[in-house]
Amino acid sequence: MQTSIIVMGAAGRMGSTIAHLVREDASLVLAGRVEQPSRIAELAPIEGCMDSDNLEALLAAIATPVIIDFSSPVSSLATAKIAAKFGAAHVIGTTGLSEQEIVELCGYAAQTPVFWSPNMSVGVNVLVKILPELVRMLGESYDLEMVEIHHNKKKDSPSGTALRLAMAMVEARGWDLKETACCHREGIVGERPHKEMGLQTVRGGDVVGVHTAYFLGPGERIEITHQAHSRDNFAQGALRAAKWLVMQESGKLYSMEDML
Repeated sequence: MQTSIIVMGAAGRMGSTIAHLVREDASLVLAGRVEQPSRIAELAPIEGCMDSDNLEALLAAIATPVIIDFSSPVSSLATAKIAAKFGAAHVIGTTGLSEQEIVELCGYAAQTPVFWSPNMSVGVNVLVKILPELVRMLGESYDLEMVEIHHNKKKDSPSGTALRLAMAMVEARGWDLKETACCHREGIVGERPHKEMGLQTVRGGDVVGVHTAYFLGPGERIEITHQAHSRDNFAQGALRAAKWLVMQESGKLYSMEDML
């Protein structure tokens, strides 16, 4: 049985990639696309797919769809509220959500299945598991740093992925990322504190995403880099999440960790 998919922001970079890959997957059907009124004309008609600037109209017409959404925190929360109203499953790849916004999302997840991950890459989520082990094995004498690179259109900084990886690293030492994160160094800042997690950002061009974790110790340096070659990587992760989510019940905010 095919799973019906509704893609939010279907004219955007991620939205168009997801819509394309849905059409190539025999277990999925592209049932609907949502876009702002000013961009609806950018969507080439697809047989059997409904296009609208009104998500509620699509949810009223499409039975048991999964909504896939890579947009902005404000837009994703608005979509989550509508999804909860209709009992539609919702896969979210949006980054930059605040703690309060995540709490709000958890409220909607109590009403309908919701899956959220700031990075849908399987590889990145494997790093979330193995980086803490490296921290523990290397010991306290190694300084921890993170550098991330993204395209010049990205709005949040540091990236949600960098924050998630950094959090995994510092928690292995029993630290709080809020207390130890250093996202800016300029001027005479003094010696680097031991209890610090450096998070540096580079923006430019059309870079899809590069994250490098540094372990800098006495006489050696270890670097672990994840490079996303295309948006297909994230889109495929979202489709995998959609197939998994239709089999889950509401009651918690699901993540890549739950699925993997």
